Amino acid sequence: MSQARRRPELGGVAVLVVVTILATLAAPHARTVRGLVAGGLAELPAIGRPGRAPATGGGGDRVGRAVAFALRQRGKPYRWGAEGPDAFDCSGLTWAAWRASGVSIPRTAAGQLADLPRVRGRLQPGDLLIYRTDGPSRRHVAMVVSRGRMVEALGRGIPVRATSIRGRWLGAVRPGAN
Repeated sequence: MSQARRRPELGGVAVLVVVTILATLAAPHARTVRGLVAGGLAELPAIGRPGRAPATGGGGDRVGRAVAFALRQRGKPYRWGAEGPDAFDCSGLTWAAWRASGVSIPRTAAGQLADLPRVRGRLQPGDLLIYRTDGPSRRHVAMVVSRGRMVEALGRGIPVRATSIRGRWLGAVRPGAN
C-alpha cells in the first residue's frame, strides 16, 4: 500500500472549512441570492448592468429605471440648481431619475418631502430620504438604491456617489406610490 494515501476525514474537514468561509462571505448578499433563486430581480437595481433597468414587473419597472438612471450619474459633478445631463444638485438628481422613469415629482427636496407619500415600513429602492442641511435650501435628498445604500449629489466638490444610508433623516417618501 502507498504511504501517500490521504486520510478521508481531513478531506471532509477541508470542504467544511471552505464552505464555512464561502457562507461567511456570501451572508451579506443572501437576500439578493434568495431573490434570484426565487426568480425575482427586485433586489438588483444597485448591482444591475449600467444602462439597463432590471425587470421587476408592474410598478417596479419604473423604480428600476429611476434607480438605474441615478446610478448612471455617479461621478458627475455637483452644481447648485443643475438638473443634468452634465451635472446635478441633490433634488435635480432625484427629479431627473424619476422623470426618466415616467414619474413626475416636485423639483425641490422640500417639495418632495411635502408632496409625496410617506414611506410606511421598510425602505425600498427608489425611496427618497430627505435630510436637514445647512445649505441654501435647508434640505438635502438622496435616493435609496438597495438595502443600506443610497445615491446622492451631496454638495460642491463631491461628485454624485453611492454611499451608505445615513440615519437621522427628516422623512422618507415614495414616488409613484398609490
